[in-house]
Order: sequence, then structure tokens, then C-alpha cells
Amino acid sequence: MKKQTISNRIKSAAIAVAIGASAIANPAEASAQQVKNVVLVHGAFADGSGYRGLYEQLVKKGYNVVVMQNPLSSLEDDVKATQSALDKLDGPAILAGHSWGGAVITEAGNHPKVAGLVYIAALQPDKGETAGQWLQTAPPAPENGVLAPDDKGIVYYSKEKFHAGFCADLRKAAADFMYASQGAFYAKGFATKLTEAAWRTKPSYAVVATEDKSIVPEIQRAMYKRSNTKVTEIKGSHVVFISQPAKVAAVIDAAAKAISK
Repeated sequence: MKKQTISNRIKSAAIAVAIGASAIANPAEASAQQVKNVVLVHGAFADGSGYRGLYEQLVKKGYNVVVMQNPLSSLEDDVKATQSALDKLDGPAILAGHSWGGAVITEAGNHPKVAGLVYIAALQPDKGETAGQWLQTAPPAPENGVLAPDDKGIVYYSKEKFHAGFCADLRKAAADFMYASQGAFYAKGFATKLTEAAWRTKPSYAVVATEDKSIVPEIQRAMYKRSNTKVTEIKGSHVVFISQPAKVAAVIDAAAKAISK
């Protein structure tokens, strides 16, 4: 009996060593839930270059960061581009979106590699809703400069109101560059209904930009309250991720760490 007990202990120890060796040989399996990827999705009237400061903050924290260049031609096209970027990742990711990008990550976030969502002064529709209908739930700020669609169905932001309405806490030179590099956003995106809302099944976090003149804070708070999203309020314009990149990076970092536990 004693010999059998000793034998069993030896076998148990051998199994434990084998499991440990396997974990060392396969670190990805040992920490399958560790989130070290971040995908940043920009909004309308902008492009990926605005994420430079946030990118640098996240890279310093050890994240692999992908900055999207959305086609802005439709919700479907932006979602497809985002999911293609997710396909290439080697593990789970935080999917973060600004403004219109919130609608994109809500749909694209159903991808299996998305561990959590971060909304940065972003729209957050539900299944069957459009991004545009949320923009109509509160009066626009006087500084808002979103123009009517042109003859090609493209929506631009007014040059006269761009600084005050879009990025008031940036230098005028930076605002001028952003205006010059804004994407050609097709209005049909605002009118397209979402087919699925990832925030219903995945952890969601948000930044409310308290000085936002493009998506007024009232709208942001209402969306995030409805979805029970964890909110951080930061004093800043619609492009709070540019004016306050360290604070926005801290929200993304906290989300990734909470999900990785």
C-alpha cells in the first residue's frame, strides 16, 4: 500500500512538471486572455493620423497597436476593413472607436478576437438602430459644423466651424491640418441600421468628452447609461484623444487589464 502511494505521488509530480513545461512551451495558451492588442477606429471628418499621440502612449505601455484607415464609404465597408485587421492579430484585442467609429466597433466588435470595446466620444447604437437617429436626440451645439450631403452623398465638416466645433482645444494650425485631411464620409452610413450590437455581450468602456460640440455630452451619457457602459469623463473637445492622449490611453489600458484578469 505504501509503495502504491509513493508511486502515485511520483506520477502526480511528473504530470505537474509536464503541465508546467507545456505552459512554458506555449505561453500564448497559458495567458490566452491577456489582451495586448489595440485596434483604433477613427470617425467621420477625420483619418487615422489623429491617433498618433494615443498610439505612442499605448506603445509605451507595451501594446501592439493597429490604426485603421476606414474607407468611410459605408458602415458595411468600415466594418469589413476593421474585421480584416482583426483577422491578422495573434490574440485578443481591445477595439476602440471615436465618433462614427463607435457605430463601426459596435458591429465589428462581434469578431471573436475582440475582448472588449472602448468608445471615445463615440456613437453607440443598438441592433436595429442607426447612428444618425442618436444625433437627433438632443439639439446640436451652435458650433457644430456638419454640412448637408453634397451631390455625391458625401458629408463634410464646415471649414468655418471646424476648429470651434470639432477640436477647440487644439492649436489652430492643428485644426487646419485636420480639416484639410478629413475623410470623405458617405451620409448613407448614418442611416444604416446595425445588425448586431457587440456591447450587449462584451465588456464596454467609454470616454465622455465634456466639452464636445459635435456629439454633445448629453447624447454620450444617454447612450452609455442605456448600455451600462463603464464611463470616464474627461474635459476635452470632440477629439479628446488628441488633446488628452495619456488620459484616454489610461482608459484603454485599464479596460485591457480588467479583461485580462
